[in-house]
Amino acid sequence: MLLAKVLSRVLGEGQLTIIDAAGRSHRIQGAQPGPAVTVRIHGRWTALRLLLRPRLAFGEAFMDGQLTVENGGIYDLLDLLGRNMARLDATPFVRWSYSFQRLIRAVEQYNPVGTAERNVAHHYDLNDQLYDFFLDRDRQYSCAYFKTGEEPLEQAQLDKKHHIAAKLLLKPGQSVLDIGSGWGGMALFLGQQFGVDVTGVTLSKEQLAVSSRRALEGSLADRVRFKLLDYRHETGQYDRIVSVGMFEHVGAAHYVEFFRKVKGLLKEDGVMLLHAIGRMEPPGGTNTWLKKYIFPGGYTPALSEVTAAIEKVGLWVTDLEVLRLHYAKTLRLWRDRFNANRERIKQMAGYDERFCRMWEFYLAGCEVAFRYMNQMVFQIQIARKQDAVPLTRDYMVDAERGVATARSMAAE
Repeated sequence: MLLAKVLSRVLGEGQLTIIDAAGRSHRIQGAQPGPAVTVRIHGRWTALRLLLRPRLAFGEAFMDGQLTVENGGIYDLLDLLGRNMARLDATPFVRWSYSFQRLIRAVEQYNPVGTAERNVAHHYDLNDQLYDFFLDRDRQYSCAYFKTGEEPLEQAQLDKKHHIAAKLLLKPGQSVLDIGSGWGGMALFLGQQFGVDVTGVTLSKEQLAVSSRRALEGSLADRVRFKLLDYRHETGQYDRIVSVGMFEHVGAAHYVEFFRKVKGLLKEDGVMLLHAIGRMEPPGGTNTWLKKYIFPGGYTPALSEVTAAIEKVGLWVTDLEVLRLHYAKTLRLWRDRFNANRERIKQMAGYDERFCRMWEFYLAGCEVAFRYMNQMVFQIQIARKQDAVPLTRDYMVDAERGVATARSMAAE
């Protein structure tokens, strides 16, 4: 079996047993101890597709039931492959696919206003119940912030919001723009906790409906509002701008456009906090399967791409933090909740088993990418003026320490 022969050259850790369509077993033993996984390939042509287009065919084969894991689940297989990804990436087929993606990425990431709206609808305008089955109560659909790594999801997401707020230097009465406001959690949190006036913009009709309803129900509609609007069409000026988990949808060809618009929206002494997924390697492309089924038009940038765009526009990077394993932990908790609610998702949200396998593969694959591969999250604080923020970072620590002290006193 050609697939087994190729994998035998790259598996340095663990053990993989492949059962082919004819029922023959092929065992591959790595030099180093590690997980042992058995996978069965059902379709006659599946093995060939896995060789020729591994990044697309792998996920499709699992979705279609043409690839099943005999012991454990799809995460166990992805975990084994993730541990050996450096060797896998060096194979000719994978190198070719990476080169091809880099060649066409400008076309893939072309994201004008109308296209951006369709791409957002593909992922975020699904059945509204779906997200309740795996996100926290506030529907924070971005990396949580773990101070110890043991926090429950709700606490880690609340700490994320406090962590971001500490970098925004908020004062009551300030105007804040939330670019990509999602279901409204961040905007409502800032409006309620800090007394600021917040405008959130989103391209998702479903998210707009939920966030607007939440503002009314929380008696915050007088200072927290949401609009169905591409950020490029916003015309106001703001003391603060925050964007969480939206920049991944901008596309590399539009980075200068994004930061030029940010500069125009910020007041002279304004501050922005950008929270986004990135990669710890040079610019590349988007995983073919992820682009087709989950995030069309999506791309996680290298820091070099982001800072270059900021430089061209003439903005200051006043602080930069890289969160490494935080998203792996977040995705693990999301995946656990998704799998625990799998039957309810099919019954109440109306999705079939193929859809559930697709989302399980998405959550498991992304966790492995953050745990073993090139993915991370960055938070960049940006300003028009170099003296817009204090000389040292102590104010951030003091703000979060004040929150922790308040919690401790409330618990006593």
